[in-house]
Amino acid sequence: MAVGTDSIWLRRYVTPDRPRLRLVCLPHAGGSAAFFHSWGHAFGSDVEVMAVRYPGRQERIAEALYTEMEPLADAVTEELLPYTGVPLVLFGHSMGASLGYEVALRLQQRHGVRAAALLVSCRKAPHLLTPRGGFADDDALVAEVRRLGGTDTRLLDDPDLRELVLPAIRADFSIVSRYAARPGTPLACPVVGYVGDSDPDVGIEGARGWARVANGGFALKVLPGGHFYLVDQRDELVADIRGRLALWR
Repeated sequence: MAVGTDSIWLRRYVTPDRPRLRLVCLPHAGGSAAFFHSWGHAFGSDVEVMAVRYPGRQERIAEALYTEMEPLADAVTEELLPYTGVPLVLFGHSMGASLGYEVALRLQQRHGVRAAALLVSCRKAPHLLTPRGGFADDDALVAEVRRLGGTDTRLLDDPDLRELVLPAIRADFSIVSRYAARPGTPLACPVVGYVGDSDPDVGIEGARGWARVANGGFALKVLPGGHFYLVDQRDELVADIRGRLALWR
């Protein structure tokens, strides 16, 4: 069961036992915490799952949207600080992977908190990112969302829902386009890269580039599928993460 926390930013799936780890899930551009609902109790009673709720969607539909990575990462980091008494593992998909890196970096540099691990899915390493231009209009933006795939595309088929979700999608894609390549400050924690073998934008070498910022060790897992391989390969991905979580403290 998902329950609230003291933070509107976090959807928390409590466990019957005191958690040994907390797995913090960061959604993709245009995504929401609901994307990770099926993960809520998938990792055992000693792993508590928390999904980040971005402004401008679902419970936070009326709130102002973020359009740049840095203030978003600052805000998420601050919201996670009360939960760092238990080791944190960060999992981010696509835009969420870059956000996870920035949050782990802030925890490490500003607060002396070392994440237990960073798991990055379908996103190039910071130093390999290439600038992306904006979209001429909403139709071009919708076409890009459809190209990448994922369950969220169903919302775009209904004109009323499309008007509701497009502002968040537009804001998130602005974050992605403004987040330029950077040298990449190493993290002390392990980093695991995940990628679909037919992802149209992130090749295996792009995912492997995360090794450069992984002073705590790096591993790569390639699964069948495209940019949203984690929908069809959900069980295999969850099993792989569960096995890795068993090793971390």
